[in-house]
Formats: sequence, C-alpha cells, structure tokens
Amino acid sequence: MKGSNKFSLLDHNLVPHHQLLSENEASQVLKKYNINKEQLPKIKVKEPVIQEIGGQVSDIVKVIRTSQTAREAEFYRLVIE
Repeated sequence: MKGSNKFSLLDHNLVPHHQLLSENEASQVLKKYNINKEQLPKIKVKEPVIQEIGGQVSDIVKVIRTSQTAREAEFYRLVIE
C-alpha cells in the first residue's frame, strides 16, 4: 500500500475531532476551569488517534464531539504514558 493512500482515523465519522492545544491555549483552558493538568481526564500516548496527531506526554488535547442537544461539545484530555 502506498503512503498517499493512508487511512486517517480522523476521517472516520465515528472518531471525534482531536486537536493538540498550544501552550497558550492549554493555559487558557486550565485557567477558565480553575484546574491543573492532572485534574483532566487522561488519554494514553499510544492511542492511535494521539499518535496520528503527534501528541506527546503532558500535551492537552481538545476533543470535539457532535451532540444531538448541543451540536458540538468540547472535552479536554491530558496525554499520559
């Protein structure tokens, strides 16, 4: 199989959008919710979607899910080993 035909997990309709936050965006989220990184739900660095977006341990990832009631709902996860 050629590299240009590589399947992307993010293209699948059952996989919500995952986005790595910049340092500034991450600090704004933590300030907004008055929490520290360790209080966020966790996601492992070996998860395929985290590997695909280039996530590293201690990164914060924003997950955007579609919702029937809210249209879009944002969740945040801390990348761990």
